[in-house]
Amino acid sequence: MQKIQKLKLLFSRNNKANSETLIPLGSHRHAGQRRNNVSFQLTPEEGKFLVRLARKAVEEYLKNGKIIAVPKDVSPKLMERCGVFVTLNSFHQGKKGLRGCIGFPYPITPLTRAVIESAINSATQDPRFPPVSLDELDEIVFEVSVLTPPQLVKVEKPTDYSSKIKVGQDGLIVERGYCKGLLLPQVPIEWNWEEEEFLCQCCMKAGLSPDCWLLEGTKIYKFQAIIFEELSPKGEIELKKL
Repeated sequence: MQKIQKLKLLFSRNNKANSETLIPLGSHRHAGQRRNNVSFQLTPEEGKFLVRLARKAVEEYLKNGKIIAVPKDVSPKLMERCGVFVTLNSFHQGKKGLRGCIGFPYPITPLTRAVIESAINSATQDPRFPPVSLDELDEIVFEVSVLTPPQLVKVEKPTDYSSKIKVGQDGLIVERGYCKGLLLPQVPIEWNWEEEEFLCQCCMKAGLSPDCWLLEGTKIYKFQAIIFEELSPKGEIELKKL
């Protein structure tokens, strides 16, 4: 709880900065939802295809201002509706830094189309960063996270939330009123957060107080992700293990 108090102090000092990092989650939570497809899998080749598609979409948009069409020979699996996020990271001397991340939390759009749209929006519409330039692409690595449908976490009391989520497996959505925040499963691993801090940080992402997950009326959803990433710009693509 001492860590929560420290985060509350940080939040009160930096509330404006946190509010500027919001990424809209959309209002279509129930539109086109599928069953909890936790068995959805991607082969290595399918994962590589999606990452290359994301890069191609951004390259074409920055060069010619055009949105590429979905390839005609895509397998039916890659046309299923899935949640997906595309993350762009700057890459300098082996070190990465976030450059953009936008996506679809809910399965409302065919996967390949969602990857194309998310990639372009991550490069040009993330409010935390200036738009990516064409010259930057040789120093950016692409990452695609395909999500399972978010599931409401049910608890008897809010203090039980930290025992119902697993760092290294779950991503989170915090929802309270009109405020929503999402963090992908890889984020707490990258920042070395434990479960309580993960919940606090997701509240802050939503523009809420860090301890908002302890209040009645706050909803917590969790999801999992299959993640493929470039190891270097335009380089090898591998399944990301958390």
